[in-house]
Formats: sequence, C-alpha cells, structure tokens
Amino acid sequence: MRIMLDLASRLTGLPEIRGHAAWPDHEYVKGWGVFGLPFDSGHVLALRVFPENDFGPYKTVWHRDPEGRWSIFVDGDRLETACPRYYGSACVYTGFASIRLEWTGPATLRITVDEPALEWTLTAHDTSALRALNAVGGRLPLGTWRVPALVRARERIAAALGMGQLRMAGTMPSGHTGILMPERMYLITESTATLDGLDFGSPARLDVNPVIGEIALPARGVLAIGQAMWEALDPLNDGSRTGDSARDSEPR
Repeated sequence: MRIMLDLASRLTGLPEIRGHAAWPDHEYVKGWGVFGLPFDSGHVLALRVFPENDFGPYKTVWHRDPEGRWSIFVDGDRLETACPRYYGSACVYTGFASIRLEWTGPATLRITVDEPALEWTLTAHDTSALRALNAVGGRLPLGTWRVPALVRARERIAAALGMGQLRMAGTMPSGHTGILMPERMYLITESTATLDGLDFGSPARLDVNPVIGEIALPARGVLAIGQAMWEALDPLNDGSRTGDSARDSEPR
C-alpha cells in the first residue's frame, strides 16, 4: 500500500539554529526548498527555507524572468548573510520582502510574497525511483559528498530523473566554492504562480537547465531537503562584517 507523502508535518516548525558547518573553514545552510521550478512562459521560481545556518534563519524566493534576469527576495535580517551572499552578483535585484508559507495539504504549499505581489502554489510528489533514492540518500554519511566520483554519480542519477545537467559542486557567482547536498528530492508537476497579476503558465521540463551565474538549477520542478556548504572567504563568520546591510537598509 502506498503511503501518502506528508511534507507538511516534516517541514513545519523546524527549529531555528545558528550553528557551524561540520567541515572546517566552511559556511553552511540546512533546510529545504524548491530547488527550481521552470514554467512554460519562460519564468523560473525557486524557494529556500534555511532555519539552520551560520548566520540566522531566513527564507528567500528567487525569480528569473523570460529574458534571464534574476531577482532574489529575502525574508531575514541581512541580505549579505542570506542567498545574495553567494548569488547576488548574478542578479539585477536583491532586496527584502515578507514571505509567507502555508501548507494547505500534506504536500501542497502556498507561498506568498508581499512586494512584488507573488501568489505561488505547488504540489510535490514522489515516484518509486525517488522513494528508493531518498531512502538511501538520507543515510549516506556527509563525507560521501567530499568524494568527487560519488558527487558525479548523484548528478547522473538526477539527470536520469529528468533534472538535466545539474552540477552539485562548483563556484558560486560570489567566488565561493560550494557544494549543494540534497538528501531527499520530490518532483513538482502541479503549480500555479502569478506575479503582480501576471500568470506564469504551467510547470515545464526544459531541454536546457536554467542557470544563475554558472550554477545550473533543475530542468524540471524539484523540491529538495538537505544542506549546502561553501568554503569561507571571510574570516568573520558571524554576519557582523563591515558593509552588511541590516533589515532597514536600502535594497540593492
């Protein structure tokens, strides 16, 4: 008998922890999100929910328009200690927003952003292949991500699942060398989204992966649970660097 996928129970109320990476001289984030979700209109959305990391909890929504221009909206204390720390230089806009998450079903999520006005709903599901992959992925030691051959093997599995030419490890637009480590993944084939009233259309499976900088996102919609690490470039790892933007600063 098939067990109903219940992501709502798993992902609601995760503890907020300011911790340290398991690897020396690294920064980390841990949580979940929509790895990427392309639409047939040419728009792409992504979501990051990281209650655990070096700096403080945050949520971000990423948007790429059909012309390839990226924006990242941050619900958190600082821009420079959230996703713009690594990807902001590849964006035309990064700024603060209020992001609300509401599970309306066991695997159905509603995301709203106040400005710009985004209304986004998605439903995730698994397959027999993903259930087998996730059962293994959740048990593999963290050290397996430091073995290039095993990282490449994971990328080949992702390609076989229709996610295209993903690269889990690489150089971020900021110059940080990092590795994305999804432990569990689920497909998204049902989704609707409007941005300031503009309808994005239906989820799509692309022939070419969307990229931010040189980092490829999935060619089809994927929700992932896991973590990421980057080699630290700044010796101050507490978010108090000169020039960090506080919540009340002007968006850039």
